[in-house]
Amino acid sequence: MLFVATCLDKPQSLETRKADRPAHLACLDGLGRRVKVGGALLAEDFETPIGSMIVFEGASEKDVLSLLSEDPYSQARRFQSVSVRPRRPAVGQTLA
Repeated sequence: MLFVATCLDKPQSLETRKADRPAHLACLDGLGRRVKVGGALLAEDFETPIGSMIVFEGASEKDVLSLLSEDPYSQARRFQSVSVRPRRPAVGQTLA
């Protein structure tokens, strides 16, 4: 099943986000096909990252939260909030 993880950063965490970004991307890359798509959520200026959105393949919300707990952003306690919800495809491209 596919799950959408939405993670919003704590205020004033942009510099540490930038510093940890290579490790964050390497962690997600290491999950292979379990990560379907992801990227930064942006502020109103369409430039400043304020969080992350990642679509995972997983067995349950608990499974996806476990994957997220290994991410350097999570380990640095960067996120103010994390939401994981199941996704049902309806339109657009499929995420194989």
